Amino acid sequence: MEYYFLDRVPWGDSQSLYHAAAYLGREMLMLCRPATPYFCLGCHQDARQEIDLEYARQHGIPLLRREVGGGAVYLDGEQLFYQFILCKDRPGLPAAKGDLYRLLLQPVVETYRQFGVAAEFRPVNDIIANGRKVSGNGAAEINNMFILVGNFILDFDYEMMSKVLRVPDEKFRDKVYKSLSENLSTFRRETGRIPTTPELASDLRRRVEALLGPLDEKEEIDAALRQKADERFAEMYADAWLFENDARKERHAQVKIRDGVFVLQKVVKLPGGLVRVTATNQEGRLADVHLSGDFFIYPVSALSDLEQALEGAALEARALTEVIQSFYIRAGVETPGITPEALAGVFL
Repeated sequence: MEYYFLDRVPWGDSQSLYHAAAYLGREMLMLCRPATPYFCLGCHQDARQEIDLEYARQHGIPLLRREVGGGAVYLDGEQLFYQFILCKDRPGLPAAKGDLYRLLLQPVVETYRQFGVAAEFRPVNDIIANGRKVSGNGAAEINNMFILVGNFILDFDYEMMSKVLRVPDEKFRDKVYKSLSENLSTFRRETGRIPTTPELASDLRRRVEALLGPLDEKEEIDAALRQKADERFAEMYADAWLFENDARKERHAQVKIRDGVFVLQKVVKLPGGLVRVTATNQEGRLADVHLSGDFFIYPVSALSDLEQALEGAALEARALTEVIQSFYIRAGVETPGITPEALAGVFL
């Protein structure tokens, strides 16, 4: 298993390199941080609903959408990313995603504690200290590889995060800022000091080796990884990918509203993340279903298929639950923290 401590890298590399490793089928632990800020969307999020695109453009903040679920986040050099890329069939890895989170995040929790932060794991995938989140984590499956990515938050620009998010009005933005300040914490806030990134990397490496075995340290990105990373970045930075969810929705047929036909739109926060539903209720049955949000679904390609499976489903709790349960079993789908019953409830 390869090990890279790259520290500061071009902002795009902080996402494209671990994606490239997965596509190449290479197991590794990578630690890096972006040299300049950017905003990163979760795989299932809708860019035009989540981000104030004009503000981001005016302030020169680029936008990327990763192939990993979770929420939109402002990323900069005050966060050191840890990125696990592992074979799904690696001996000793649990099959359930919740157990995988717990296993791989334990070394991260221990490193936080080593540097004075009273960290603990909280399902589904958070690390908290004194009731506040100190690390955001996400996962995906690509090319039969399991990816888990997260961050050591050294310090955080709460104001910038609140300004880039798309909100209905400034009063709401103030509440976002207040909530971020109260519920997201950092090394600086918890301990009054920021450890160096080499210190953090060295401590985490030692703990990961105890868990997964020896790591083969690499000092430079080789040609194959570089080429694949550049290919992935070109795809991920293109509008066709950045606004894919939006484009899917815009291709839906226009529906004339009449008796028994109306548009349904709901946003519900579930234990596994926020779920946004847009659909048409057509005489008591679903049509034009679109799902987005900061949740996780495995495999990631199942989201579109789930939308198709819901087409024509009766808008009734038992019927919807049966459709979703059947799809999960048939397609081998997992949505950690979101049961079929809870997902069905979002539509009702």
